[in-house]
Amino acid sequence: MPLSSPLELRKFVAPEIVYGEGARLLAGQYASVFQADRILVVTDPGIIRSGITRDIISSLENNGINYTVFSDVDPNPRAESVMKGARIYEEMHCNGIIAVGGGSPIDCAKGIGIVSSNGRHILEFEGVDKVEIPAPPLICIPTTSGSSADVSQFAIISDQRRKVKIAIISKTLVPDVALIDPVPLLTLSYELTIHTVLDALTHAIEAYVSNAHSSITDIHALEAIRLTITALPDVLKNPDNLVLRSDTMLASMHAGLAFSNASLGAVHAMAHSLGGLLDLPHGMCNALLLPPVIRYNYPESPDRYDTIGRLFGLELSGKTSEERMESLIGTVLNFYKKIGFSCCLTDLGVNVSQLEELTDKAMNDACMVTNPRRPVKEDILKVYGSAL
Repeated sequence: MPLSSPLELRKFVAPEIVYGEGARLLAGQYASVFQADRILVVTDPGIIRSGITRDIISSLENNGINYTVFSDVDPNPRAESVMKGARIYEEMHCNGIIAVGGGSPIDCAKGIGIVSSNGRHILEFEGVDKVEIPAPPLICIPTTSGSSADVSQFAIISDQRRKVKIAIISKTLVPDVALIDPVPLLTLSYELTIHTVLDALTHAIEAYVSNAHSSITDIHALEAIRLTITALPDVLKNPDNLVLRSDTMLASMHAGLAFSNASLGAVHAMAHSLGGLLDLPHGMCNALLLPPVIRYNYPESPDRYDTIGRLFGLELSGKTSEERMESLIGTVLNFYKKIGFSCCLTDLGVNVSQLEELTDKAMNDACMVTNPRRPVKEDILKVYGSAL
């Protein structure tokens, strides 16, 4: 499928962004700006234990704002959690939401907002532009450097009954403001740092090769890739270095602005299927699927993948297309080795008998629409097979 022309019409949506050390402490001030005086704070138990939520609550109290904390949020947020949160939102007569956490609390908060405004079950909004009534004011405070949910028009919700992850995509899901503060990243574990930043890297690569990319999204995608390559190895060696943490947070922000407007591709479609079936960490799923999807997509978009290769420091002149592709895949795998990431589907308990079901669900994922190469079922089955 040909990629878009630089002159083709494209829209770009983004929240108001406040970036820098201490941004999280402005939560109460921004709630006041939105005239939201009864806030539902959506977070998770880990964030509460880390102490990050206390800063947000103090900010609300200092601004005279009432609040209720909802923390019944699992990794890969479930539809049941969204509906429970929406009931609490109504019972407490809330008029605004603050999400504190990684992608799970933020996506759950987005779901709570659209359910409270539209009065329907969250699973009814699956797909693109299905949200009719905008959600109440939403302030996002990310605590990881990967999901980019704080700047995107996406929400990913798990349907446990069908064992799938659904994608809800709508500009009504773009938060009103993102308070992007690198300080919470100091609480991230080594493993979670790897998984979340590789999630951002995958967002950026998929946005750059998406058939819906634009000149604007390209700028954000390439900067996200550059920052990830330079910052991730160093931040793993120096986890308390706030400047390096800030670079990974910036990478996540840029990646989010890119994929929110260019969408994603086969890696995410397949990762959603995998995570939905086995309830696995999203960043890990993305990272292990990225190399085989590059191999599948490369013939359709060699120039764009070559640009990515050059950001990794590859010298590609004089090489054949096959050699350039293998160089890029090898470099990505070497980058994984450098940071200590190694995983395959077999390690996660996936076996050949599950590939058919995984493929069927991936083919129906909204992210597959913007993959640069239009796959058929047999293609995706082979890609999954190569990742075993």
